[in-house]
Amino acid sequence: MNARLLPYFLILPVTLFLCVFFIYPFVLVAQQAFSSDAGFSLDHFRDVVGYWKFPVTLKNTLLLAALVLPVQLALSLLMATMVTKMKKGRDLVLYVWTIPLGISDLAAGLIWLAIFDQTGFLNSMMSALGIIERPIGLLTYQHPGILLVAIALAEIWRATAIMLVILVAGIGLIPKEYYEAAEVFGASPWQRFLKVTLPLLRPSLQTALVLRVILAFEVFAVVAALGGTLFPVLMGQTYDYQFSLNNSGAAAAMALIILVISIAFTLLILRILRVPKGARI
Repeated sequence: MNARLLPYFLILPVTLFLCVFFIYPFVLVAQQAFSSDAGFSLDHFRDVVGYWKFPVTLKNTLLLAALVLPVQLALSLLMATMVTKMKKGRDLVLYVWTIPLGISDLAAGLIWLAIFDQTGFLNSMMSALGIIERPIGLLTYQHPGILLVAIALAEIWRATAIMLVILVAGIGLIPKEYYEAAEVFGASPWQRFLKVTLPLLRPSLQTALVLRVILAFEVFAVVAALGGTLFPVLMGQTYDYQFSLNNSGAAAAMALIILVISIAFTLLILRILRVPKGARI
């Protein structure tokens, strides 16, 4: 085989897979979203955006992402730095911290439901300590703040490990000579983190944040397990359109709206964390 054609031959299976299972379904979804009985139409988008629940679902999704992402970024940076500095037990600690990666979204939601439910661990603990006289319904419309915190905690616990794994790999690629040179010139550990680790970690931060932002706008199962209909989000409304209202056109329109929002935030992250030419390791 011609050596120039070998790379194209090697990527052919992946290309076919993407075309069959991603591009083709996306084209079908786009057709549903932009078509009606009269042909090309934006009626589905008008119906979705004009529905009274759309602003609420959009606000809740953005609020949850704004609450969760900064905490996950700070935690993953702290945990990754701690792991890379450990000399003994590093693999064990990393394994324990990444256990949530093996748990499904719904299972993670049910685990935290067992904590915040009226008959759950938190109520039992507060009763045993004498803080409350009777169990409190924490995940109700009467306590929207607690409901938001519960969902945020479940998401932070479940998905921080995704960013952690990427950042640990990124820190491992930074040559030790940079740290040694900074130490020679008297840089403190905090200065080494700010002047060496963060700048050279930009490519990994890009990947971690882009992946996490996309997943943040697709959050569904955790919210459904903990909040049900009390905390509607974009993906939950998409599910309702498809399976409760049997409106596949509106569901397709919602899916494309989520895609556009995810792309917009992805471009913003890539712009903010732009890596200068020649700065990659």
